[in-house]
Amino acid sequence: MRSAIRYLFLATVIVALAAFGSGAAAATMIVRPTPPVAAIGPSNGQVVGVAHPVTIRFAAPVTDRAKTEQSIDIRTTRPLPGTFAWTDDREAVWTPSGFLPADATVLVSVGGARTEFRTNAGVFGDANMSAHTFTVTVGGTVVRTMPASMGKPGYETPAGTWPVLEKFRSVVFDSRTIGIPLSSPEGYVINGEFAERLTWGGVFIHSAPWSVDQQGYANVSHGCINLSRDDAEWVYHTIGVGDPVVTHW
Repeated sequence: MRSAIRYLFLATVIVALAAFGSGAAAATMIVRPTPPVAAIGPSNGQVVGVAHPVTIRFAAPVTDRAKTEQSIDIRTTRPLPGTFAWTDDREAVWTPSGFLPADATVLVSVGGARTEFRTNAGVFGDANMSAHTFTVTVGGTVVRTMPASMGKPGYETPAGTWPVLEKFRSVVFDSRTIGIPLSSPEGYVINGEFAERLTWGGVFIHSAPWSVDQQGYANVSHGCINLSRDDAEWVYHTIGVGDPVVTHW
């Protein structure tokens, strides 16, 4: 009798362990690994401004964003604080809290993929909409202050801190891209030079020879930062992608 009871108890334990093991195996099967990385930006060896975001593009859709974010390591000699946003189910964009350290090597690693890029000395642009000036500092030292004209009433330049997104040696500005029809008295199609994009909504720093007489005295643009051709060319070669530009009153 005791042998039968002992056998029944042992059989029950084995069945329970088998059931537990099956459950663990089932749980493991539904955990999907982070997809392989297709690209990381900035690219290896690139030098960028201290406000430059990090973009990770995956080769397949990501189903667990929180887990994937935890697998991304961005650091200098220590992990760097920042926040993630997703442009779609394959691309995560990490933005630093504040700014990246200047003159530093930043390492990005995700699974087996990694890249290293460097930050510059800390190049900043400052657009003072009340004083009608644009000032550039490098490493905390003012290197040039220029007369400027920003957005006029009704088309004010937004206040904030904006990393330079992209640059164009020449560009066509079309008012329809910011919601102003060509039939409007405010409509325009003009050729611009030395343009640096600050927002996807159409705010640029650029050469504006047509407003030179107002630069330093009045805000007359449709939201962009207008500079003389010589000043815009100098800024174009001094401020790069990822450099922060502050606009304020």
